[in-house]
Amino acid sequence: MRFYPTFFKIFFSGMDAERAHAIGFSMIRLAERCGAGPLLRAMTRPAGPVTVMGLDFPSPFGLAAGFDKHGHGTTALTELGFGHIEVGTITGQAQPGNPAPRLFRLVEDQALINRMGFNNAGAQALAPRLAATREKLSKRYGASTRPIIGINIGKTKLVGLEQAVEDYRLSTRTLAPYADYLVVNVSSPNTPGLRLLQDVESLRPLLLAVRQEADRATDRRVPLAVKIAPDLADEDVDAVARLAMELGLDGVVATNTTISREGLLTPAAKVEQMGAGGLSGAPLKARSLEVLRRLRSQLPAEIALIAVGGVSTPEDVVERLEAGADLVQGYTAFLYQGPFWAARINRLLRRRTAR
Repeated sequence: MRFYPTFFKIFFSGMDAERAHAIGFSMIRLAERCGAGPLLRAMTRPAGPVTVMGLDFPSPFGLAAGFDKHGHGTTALTELGFGHIEVGTITGQAQPGNPAPRLFRLVEDQALINRMGFNNAGAQALAPRLAATREKLSKRYGASTRPIIGINIGKTKLVGLEQAVEDYRLSTRTLAPYADYLVVNVSSPNTPGLRLLQDVESLRPLLLAVRQEADRATDRRVPLAVKIAPDLADEDVDAVARLAMELGLDGVVATNTTISREGLLTPAAKVEQMGAGGLSGAPLKARSLEVLRRLRSQLPAEIALIAVGGVSTPEDVVERLEAGADLVQGYTAFLYQGPFWAARINRLLRRRTAR
């Protein structure tokens, strides 16, 4: 679908970004309901299996958290070639998120600014949806070859930092039975105070609590990763790496959105009008790659690195893998490049593997 940029310009560019996302997502789900799945799977087949965190992924490329916050369209998204879908961010309690408008396009930069604020139906509502998703995917693809489902959990906005550990415990015990892997999100800029939890003295008890709760809630070991911000100073990235080794984490997701507005092509006045929020997309590439390389230089191979941030092209995915990523995720470019974006990436990865 090389014509998608034209389609986007005509139908979506003038529309509120959140409304356009909802319409686009509903079209993906409609295609599944209309029986287009077998054709889509033939056109978008994954790149080939990789084993990461003890899990068999059909492709190293997947969809980052933020696209499917409510777990409504996970099975439809797998038909577009993603080897894994990270659902969420999900909080212990349902919450509406921040007031709209809260999602903005920077088309010149192929970027987004969002201050969604973890809008989601809450862990209790998501649990049965995710259980049904796992069952449906196992029937469709086979239990051992289906796409992987990650669950990204965050802090409920109304819960104070002093109760954050218990809030994450609630999400963990509710959702861990349906997660192939869990990601603790402490790096969104849109929940007040959340990024303070990236300090290792706060992060250590939180991750220990989530690990303990996941082990209690399931009869298997659910791999656990932490998602960090690109805005951490290098010494804080190093501290997270040391903590990951100390606690025996299974992975680190690098990176979330940035609060920086440096180096944008979009006029500064226009960016300022959009207001606060996390910036994602192409401008994040350099720093995200820098953090990835710094982590890989310090972490042993058994701690997986999931690279995300500024991933737009098939070549970007290859670059992340060659820099030491075990898995790569994207999101923002999906909105600009359309439903066959993952298929194009998978084609290059298959050629790379063949070589």
